[in-house]
Amino acid sequence: MDKKQYVELKHKVEQLNRETDDYLKEMKTILSKVKQNQKLNMVSYFTYSFNISYNQEQESFIIGTYHIHNLGNKLLTNPYICIKLSPDAPFRFYGKYINKKTNLSMQTPDAWERINEQTDKNEYWLRPIAKQTLEPNHVISFPNFQIKWLSTESYSGSIMGFTYCDEFKEGIPAVNQIYVNGIYK
Repeated sequence: MDKKQYVELKHKVEQLNRETDDYLKEMKTILSKVKQNQKLNMVSYFTYSFNISYNQEQESFIIGTYHIHNLGNKLLTNPYICIKLSPDAPFRFYGKYINKKTNLSMQTPDAWERINEQTDKNEYWLRPIAKQTLEPNHVISFPNFQIKWLSTESYSGSIMGFTYCDEFKEGIPAVNQIYVNGIYK
């Protein structure tokens, strides 16, 4: 190899090194933007249906499911919910959950545990037992709870939902609430 070929080869290698450095800088910039764009975003909501009885001897009821959807691109940890009934409403809450006294053999993989006092009839604090994290773009649900009441007198009340996790310690209210009222005649 003569001196001229050596100089040309050296310049090409230097040019390739500069291009590689530029590509690496661009990749670092893109990766830092991706890290900055990681967001926490969650939404919770009720889906439900009513069966309203106009016969005062028959119960009216709501069958509902409470959903938590991780819309962000970060993991949510230790999710739990609060379903809150109006204190002056005639509602009774029923759902598939266990409490601290429940036999471990009765637990299922999709079980939820009530974490507040059983004597509280207005607030139901529940957490999924087998699901301590909620991955991005995934949903967990507390399914098929029932709210029942008799229509022996006029009534009005709400069912509100709140979702909590390590990332949202103050809680986020559900995007919809359930409101019910009826006039006894």
